[in-house]
Amino acid sequence: MLAFLAGILCFVVLGGGRATRAQDTTGTRFVCTSIPVGADPSCPLPPAAVHSPGAQEEELKSTVMQLRETILQQKETIGSQRDTIKELTGKLSRCEAAAQGPRLDSRLGGQGAWRKDFNKNTMGDLPRDPAETIDHLGKTVQSLKDRLESLEQQMRVNVSGASFPNELRDLLQRRLGDLENQLLSKVAELEDEKSLLYNETAAHRQRTESTLKSLIGRIDELEKGNSRFKSPEAFKVSLPLRTNYLYGRIKKSLPELYAFTVCMWLKSSASPGVGTPFSYGVPGQANEIVLIEWGNNPIELLINDKVAQLPLSVSDGRWHHICITWTTRDGLWEAYQDGEMLGSGENLAPWHPIKPGGVIILGQEQDTVGGRFDATQAFVGELSQFNMWDRVLRPLDIVSMANCSSYMPGNIIPWVDNIVEVFGGATKWALEMCEDRLFDS
Repeated sequence: MLAFLAGILCFVVLGGGRATRAQDTTGTRFVCTSIPVGADPSCPLPPAAVHSPGAQEEELKSTVMQLRETILQQKETIGSQRDTIKELTGKLSRCEAAAQGPRLDSRLGGQGAWRKDFNKNTMGDLPRDPAETIDHLGKTVQSLKDRLESLEQQMRVNVSGASFPNELRDLLQRRLGDLENQLLSKVAELEDEKSLLYNETAAHRQRTESTLKSLIGRIDELEKGNSRFKSPEAFKVSLPLRTNYLYGRIKKSLPELYAFTVCMWLKSSASPGVGTPFSYGVPGQANEIVLIEWGNNPIELLINDKVAQLPLSVSDGRWHHICITWTTRDGLWEAYQDGEMLGSGENLAPWHPIKPGGVIILGQEQDTVGGRFDATQAFVGELSQFNMWDRVLRPLDIVSMANCSSYMPGNIIPWVDNIVEVFGGATKWALEMCEDRLFDS
């Protein structure tokens, strides 16, 4: 394309210039014709140009279009090269600034001068010939690339430490070693502090747990009411209403029994019937042992759901001492009221051992173990000194307890405060049993 541009010659006779001339019927016309490089510039016209003016016009239009396209392409090339130069100039500036700028400043006449020269738009100073322009741009780009590679190489040398003195490298290595030792020492100190903290925490946790246990024990003692009673057995349970939610519970259970004696003090004026002073239920048999006065029926003793009627009467609102004995041999039973045996019998669940692991409830009859109470069967009144033994007591022992000449706690269920719980509004009150009985009489 450059050769093509260089071969275009056009001479117009204006102010003494030369031109080839062709004659036509309308007059004289001046025509620009392309000739090869080095040809005679006298511009002889081909025969067809004289006789075909339309063909010449088409050829000229084609040449103008080619020239226009060439100029546009050159503009695009120059614009692209200008952007490349700007990018490389910015990159070169950053590299020179990072790689000891003062030496570059002295070589280039000062950093400010260098930046000024390369930020200056010199595109207007480029040669006007496209071939020279491209060649100039190529040399400029190559020069910038060479300088950029030189700067990058210099930066790599500086970073790698090749230009550092040996003394400086040794100093840095010693400094790094000191820092590493300090870090290891600090880590060791932290590990020791962590171990000490763990030991202190464990000791503190043990002290806290011991204190909490002491507090819980003290709270249990206060809740049990030991501070209110002169002795562990000097209290009574009050069940003032006929409901299905007031009751007491014995925390201990029974072992397997082949005989037993149960004694208690009762005070009730409920009618009809005093209800159920106590019941013992086991899985599969809620009526393992039950003492109940329900409706207009007499007091009944149930063992394994078998029934014996007892000739007892305790609904006069006074304290009465009640004892019942039973043995699995022939199902023999005896009933005592205020030390006197009022009735006995046999064949009550004979040869049936009392099953262990059940629940003793004061004041309610159990339909399931420990629950499903019926308000119509609830005991209304007060009871105290509920004791059980795993044998049949002698009549003399029963009499001595009834007249307050002696006190015998049960060997399997004793009447003490810390094994008796109350629920639903039932309460425990201090009571000296024999003193209260004498006062009532």
